[in-house]
Amino acid sequence: MMRNCTVSGMKRIEVGAFQAKTHLSQLLNEVQKGAVVTVTRRGKPVAVIRQEESASQAGALEAVRSLRTLCAARMPVAEIMDLRDEGRERLAR
Repeated sequence: MMRNCTVSGMKRIEVGAFQAKTHLSQLLNEVQKGAVVTVTRRGKPVAVIRQEESASQAGALEAVRSLRTLCAARMPVAEIMDLRDEGRERLAR
């Protein structure tokens, strides 16, 4: 049985060991998107799968660099809003 919930904006998935083995690729895709997966055995948590810290930190640092570049360029607000929307669309995929 797979259960999903969102806590503080972070998606959490709880899944039994057998289903985790069967659907590992799908679960890894969810982790790559930022979800945290808890694997259980007979209802008791035995493991947590989460994105590696360096991967999430690298993404955050790149976002900060991009924002600093945008601020230095003094882009028109409409162009910034278009870029924001484009980023949201990418995250939704």
